[in-house]
Amino acid sequence: GFVVGHAGLYQALAMFAVAYFIIGMTVLSVCAIATNGALDAGGAYYMISRALGPEFGGSIGIMFFLANVCGSALYVLGLVEAVVDSFGIPPGQEAGTGVHVLPQSYWYELLYGTVLLALCLLVCLVGASIYAKATFLIFLIVAAVLGTILVSFFAMRPLKVPIHLPHFNGTETDNGFFTGFSLDTLRDNLGGGYGVDYTTGQMMSFSSVFAVMFNGCTGIMAGSNMSGDLKRPSYSIPRGTISAVLFTYLVYNLLAFLMCATCNRILLQKDYGFLRDISIFPPLVTVGIYAATLSAAMSNLIGASRILYALARDDLFGRALALAKKTSASGNPVMAVVISWLVVQVVLFSGKLNTIASVVTTFFLLVYATVNLACLALEWASAPNFRPTFRYFTWHTCLLGIAGCCVMMFLISPVSASASLGFLLLLLLALHYLSPSSTWGYISQALIFHQVRKYLLMLDVRKDHVKFWRPQMLLMVQNPRGSARLIDFVNDLKKSGLYVLGHVELQDLDMLPSDPLQPQQDSWLSLVDKLNVKAFVSLTLAPSVRHGVRQLLFTSGLGGMRPNTLVLGFYDDEAPEDGLARHPAFTSAREEVPLGFPPLRSPTTPKLLSAREYVGIVADALKMLRNVLLARQLESLDKAWELRRAASPPPTIHVWPVNLLRPDSARYADTCSLFLLQMACVLNRARAWRRARLRLFLCVEAGTMPHAQEEKLRQLLKDLRIQAQIQLVPWDAITRLHWQTCRGPPGGPAEEEEEEEGVVNFPSNTTQVSDEYVCAANKLVLEQSPAPAVRFLYLPRPPADTSLYQLYLHQLELLTRGLGPTVLVHGVSAVTSTQL
Repeated sequence: GFVVGHAGLYQALAMFAVAYFIIGMTVLSVCAIATNGALDAGGAYYMISRALGPEFGGSIGIMFFLANVCGSALYVLGLVEAVVDSFGIPPGQEAGTGVHVLPQSYWYELLYGTVLLALCLLVCLVGASIYAKATFLIFLIVAAVLGTILVSFFAMRPLKVPIHLPHFNGTETDNGFFTGFSLDTLRDNLGGGYGVDYTTGQMMSFSSVFAVMFNGCTGIMAGSNMSGDLKRPSYSIPRGTISAVLFTYLVYNLLAFLMCATCNRILLQKDYGFLRDISIFPPLVTVGIYAATLSAAMSNLIGASRILYALARDDLFGRALALAKKTSASGNPVMAVVISWLVVQVVLFSGKLNTIASVVTTFFLLVYATVNLACLALEWASAPNFRPTFRYFTWHTCLLGIAGCCVMMFLISPVSASASLGFLLLLLLALHYLSPSSTWGYISQALIFHQVRKYLLMLDVRKDHVKFWRPQMLLMVQNPRGSARLIDFVNDLKKSGLYVLGHVELQDLDMLPSDPLQPQQDSWLSLVDKLNVKAFVSLTLAPSVRHGVRQLLFTSGLGGMRPNTLVLGFYDDEAPEDGLARHPAFTSAREEVPLGFPPLRSPTTPKLLSAREYVGIVADALKMLRNVLLARQLESLDKAWELRRAASPPPTIHVWPVNLLRPDSARYADTCSLFLLQMACVLNRARAWRRARLRLFLCVEAGTMPHAQEEKLRQLLKDLRIQAQIQLVPWDAITRLHWQTCRGPPGGPAEEEEEEEGVVNFPSNTTQVSDEYVCAANKLVLEQSPAPAVRFLYLPRPPADTSLYQLYLHQLELLTRGLGPTVLVHGVSAVTSTQL
C-alpha cells in the first residue's frame, strides 16, 4: 500500500521490475557459486571470500553483517509500528479505551522493540532447528492471510475507512475509501502522487519509496545465510531461492494491481494498515503482519549471527571477533547470536522504519553487487575447476547485476552509497595489510594468469625496436647469502624489465628419487619477497655450472619476455661474506639462519666452478647474443649509506666507456660503449640513485686534439639525452707502457693484423697486454677522486683461444683490483641511437 499509494501502479510495477531484475541476476550468481563445490556456514560471505580472497570476503562479510543487523532492526521497528497502530493509545488521549492501551512515545516504542527483539533472540538461541520450525509455521500463517486478503478484494463491499492521523498535540481525522473494483479508482492510481510519510513527516520520492520497497525483497539471501545448517545447500539453495523470487514477484504485482483498482489514494497513503480494515477477518491480517515481520526480523538476526561466526572462525580480524567463535554443545554459535542481538538493539535507537531503510538497502545492494562480481571473476578466470551444475547464467548476467546494483545505490542515496564504498575501501586496505594469508586460493591470481597469457601472446619479438629496448636481466646466484646486495643492485638496473634470479644445482636427476629443486622454490620466493625485489626465480639441475647457465639462457622467460643480459659475480679468491645476516630485511627476524639456504663455503673449500669454465660462460653468453655484466665487490656497496650522505658533494657514478685493455682501439661510439653508457644512465634514473651524478672519463693523448674529442663526446651525450660530467684523463704514460711491450708502434703490422681479425673472431690482443700496463690502468682509474659509489668499466671479449682464458681472467682481476664496487660491461645489442 505504501508503494502504490505514493508511486502509483505504473511506477510501482517499474520498481518491482527493477528490484527483481537486480535480484534475479544476483540469484543466478548465487546459484552458480552455491553449486560449484562445497558450501559452508556464512552464506554470501563464504561465497565471496572463497572466490575473491580474504580481503574482499572479510570486508563484504562485515558489510553483509551490518546489512542483516540493520535489516533485523528495520523489521522490528515495522512490527512495533504495526503493534502500536493496533493497540496504541491514539495521539491526544491520556487514557486508552478497549484494546488501545499501549502508550505511544519514542521511549515506549523503543521498549516494545526491545521486548520483541528479545523474543527473536530466544528463538535464535535455541538453534536453527526451532527457527526452521517457527518459520514454517509462520509461512503457513502468512499463506492463510494472503489467501484471506485476495478473497477480501472480491468479497468486501465498498466502505469508508476513518483514518486518525497525529496532528500537533491532537489528531486529525480523514476518510479513505475502499471502492471495490472501479475503473475510476484504477485510473486515479495509475500515475505517481508522492506525499508526506505520516510516520516520519518526510516528503517521499521515487528513490525513498524504492528504498523501503527493496527491503521487502532482500529475503533471497535468507536461504544462503543458512548454508551451514542445510543438509544439501548446493541442492536446496538454487531451488528454494528461485522459487521464492518468482512467487514473491507474482504476489507483489498482483497485490499492487488489486490495491490500485479498489482503494483510493488517501487510504493507500495515510493508512499503511488498511488491509486489516478491508479484510473479511481483520484479526487474521493482524496476526499475519506480526508473523511476517517477526519472521523477517528473526531471519536477519540469525543470518547476521551466522556471518559473524564465519568471520570469527576464519580469523580475519584476529582477537576482535574471538568471542564469536564460541558455540553451544549442539554447534549453535550462541555468542555470535548475542553479539548480533546487541548490535541490533543499538540500531533500534534510530526510532523509525523509514529512517534506516535507505542505509539497509545500500548495504544489501553493495553485497549483491559483490556476489555478482565474485561470479563474474570466476567466469572470466576460466578456471577448469569452476564447473557449477547450475548453468543458467553468463558473464552478461553478472555484469548486468553489478551495473543495476551500483546505479540504484546512487539513485537511492548518493551519500549512503559513497559512505558505504568508503567504509568498504577502508576495510579492504586494513585486511590487505593486517589479515593472515589464507589457503582458499585467490581469484586475482587466476585473472592475472588469464590476462598475462593473453598479452604475452600479443608480445611479438619480431616487432622489437631499439626505441623501446629495456634491460632484461638473468642474475646467476650460487648462494643468496653472499649476494644480497648484488640482487638489490641488479633490481635497480632492470628499468621495469624482466628480472630472473637463476641458480644451478649440480646433481643428476637419474641418481635421485625426486626433484630436489621443488623444496627450494619456496625459500627463493620468500627471499624475493623479503628483499622486496621484482624478480622471478628459475632453478635448474645440470652436471656443471656452465651447462646449467646455458639451459637458463635458452629457456628462461616466455615469448617476448626473455633475458637479454647475463649478470655474474666476479671470479676471484675473496672469501664470501654472509650478506643476508646483515641485511635490514633479516636483522629483525627471529630465526637464527634466515630462510633455508646452506651456509657459505669456507675459504679452504674448493669452488664449484673453475676459472676456465667461468670465462666459458661469458663466451657462451656472447655467442648467444646476450649482453654480459660482471659485478665485483658489489657486496661492499652500502647503497643506503652512499645515498644518505651529505648532499654536497652528491655520490657519483664513474663511467669508463673505453676498452682499457686495448688502448690501440679506444673508441667511444661502438655498440659496447653505448651499452655501457645506457646501463649507467639506467642506474642513475632509478629512484634510489637519482641524487647521484654521472662522471664520464675521456682518455686523451697529447697531439690528438682533446678538446675536439670532448666536444664530439658532449654532442653524443646531448643526442642521447644523457646528463653527465665529462672529465679529460691524460694517459700518455699508460699507453707508452703498452707500446713498449708490443712488437711495434701504432699503425704497425701487429695492429693491422688485429684489425683484420675483427670483433666477432675474438682478437688475440690478450697476449700483448702486460701486467705492468694493466696495473697502471688500474691505478689511473683508482686515482680519479672523489671515490664513486660504483664504477662502470668496459669488458673486452674473451679470447678465441680457450687456453688464454686464465690469462684473460687474470687481466680483469688486475684491472679491477681495489676499485670497490665495479661493473664490467660488454654489450652486443643496439640499445640506443642518436636517431631516436
